[in-house]
Amino acid sequence: MKSQNQTTINVLMATYNTPFIMSKRAIDSVLNQDFQDFELIILDDGSDFYTSTKLLEYTQRFENRISYFRHKNRGQSFSINRGIRLCSSSFISIIDADDEYKPNHLSTCLRAMNSHDLIATHTDTIVDVFEDYYVPDKYNNQNNIHVDDCILFATLFGKKEVFEKNFFDNKYAADSEFYEQASKTYNVTKLQTRTYIYYRNHVNSITAKLKLSHA
Repeated sequence: MKSQNQTTINVLMATYNTPFIMSKRAIDSVLNQDFQDFELIILDDGSDFYTSTKLLEYTQRFENRISYFRHKNRGQSFSINRGIRLCSSSFISIIDADDEYKPNHLSTCLRAMNSHDLIATHTDTIVDVFEDYYVPDKYNNQNNIHVDDCILFATLFGKKEVFEKNFFDNKYAADSEFYEQASKTYNVTKLQTRTYIYYRNHVNSITAKLKLSHA
C-alpha cells in the first residue's frame, strides 16, 4: 500500500548547463501528462550558477510535484544512479533535459508493465539533416547505426527493482549495457510506440561530438 505522499512513478531528469528554455520544455511535458500520479526528480549535475538558479526558481513553483537536487559535475550516469536511490515509487522513468514527452508517454509505458519489467521505446526523432538519424555504434564508433536500432537512455521505463539491481556505468552506450544486463534477469522489451520526442539537432550532445571526432 502506498503512503500518503508516495506516487506511482518517479521521473528522473539529469541536467548539466541545459539552456533553460529546453529544460523548461522537458519539465512542462512531464507536468502535462495525462497520467498525473508521479514525482519528477531533477538531478542538477553541477550546472553554472545562472542555469541552476533559473531552474531552481522554476521548479519551486511545483514543489508538490518536483524535487530538485544538485551536486558537482559527475556525469549523467552518476546523476541517474543517485536519482534511483532517491526514488520511492513503484516505477521509474527517465527524461533528458533537452527532450520532451508526448502527453500520453507515462500512461503508455505504465500499461506495458502488466507484462514486462523494463521497456525501452522508439522515439519521434527531431533532426536538421538526415544524417542525424544515425549515431556511433557502441561496438565500433567508426560506424553509425539508426537511432531506431539503439536503446536510448531516456526511453527506459521499468519497475523500481530493475533499476535498483542494475546500474548505469559512466561510458558511451551505458543505456544499452543497462538494458542488456537487465534482460538476463528480467522480462524486457522495446515498444514500437513513439511517445518520446528526441531532439537530435543539438551540436553539444555526446553523440554529436563523437560523430564529429570521427568525421
